[in-house]
Amino acid sequence: MPTTQQGDEPVQQPAEAGPRCAPGEAAGCAICRDGLQSPFEFSFGYQPIVDLVSRSIFAHEALVRGPAGEPAGSVLGRISDANRYHFDQACRVVAIDLACDLGLIERGSEKLSINFLPHAVYRPEVCIQTTLQIARKRGLDVGHVIFEVTEGDRIEDGPWFAQILREYKRQGFLTAIDDFGAGYAGLRLLADFQPDLIKLDMDLVRNVDKLPARQAIARAVIRMAQDMRIALVVEGIETPGERDFFLHEGVHLFQGFLFARPVFRGLARAADAI
Repeated sequence: MPTTQQGDEPVQQPAEAGPRCAPGEAAGCAICRDGLQSPFEFSFGYQPIVDLVSRSIFAHEALVRGPAGEPAGSVLGRISDANRYHFDQACRVVAIDLACDLGLIERGSEKLSINFLPHAVYRPEVCIQTTLQIARKRGLDVGHVIFEVTEGDRIEDGPWFAQILREYKRQGFLTAIDDFGAGYAGLRLLADFQPDLIKLDMDLVRNVDKLPARQAIARAVIRMAQDMRIALVVEGIETPGERDFFLHEGVHLFQGFLFARPVFRGLARAADAI
């Protein structure tokens, strides 16, 4: 596998990383230039992440949907090795464009959280260019964009994964690890890179107010996040008991059906979610 250099240590790029730009090609790379063209139609629903201390919306997570609101599986099932790169690029553009059309910028400090496909990133400093371009075009502060990746995505090369997130952070974006505690890479990734946020996996949240083992795990993650100065989002909250346990433990960022379901082509308001 080809390698790049990060400091004094070689960082391997995964074999799945796909075609590469020629040296110096940067934003002129054909795959990034053509990335604005989606391989198929899709849209987004937006689910709020709420701050129960300030009683405001912290961010809206962009969740892919079919063009008429069909479930995510109807879209994700169409991703293949042949279209993965273009789909990932198009997702970023559509998520930002639509959120801005819906008035995100006018909402002040509310942020936009976008999921990305790590295996669709072959040179992070290049693959981020279309995102930077659409943010500048729409006047969206990149510091209001969160890139989140699911820990459950099996990333065999932790340092390469960390390099992607590190580059995004260098460009001014916020970074997050989703579904923390559910997959393969969480603790190893945190050793290489500390994101701005981690989102606790909903399987550890479910019935946490009734299950001592989950309470112990949750408290350990909360303490770890505090020690590392990483904001914690608890996702998948469905009951007042789950909410109250984490509130008592000092958590204030929440996401889940208890507050709001994803709004297809819409942004929830704090008065409706809290």
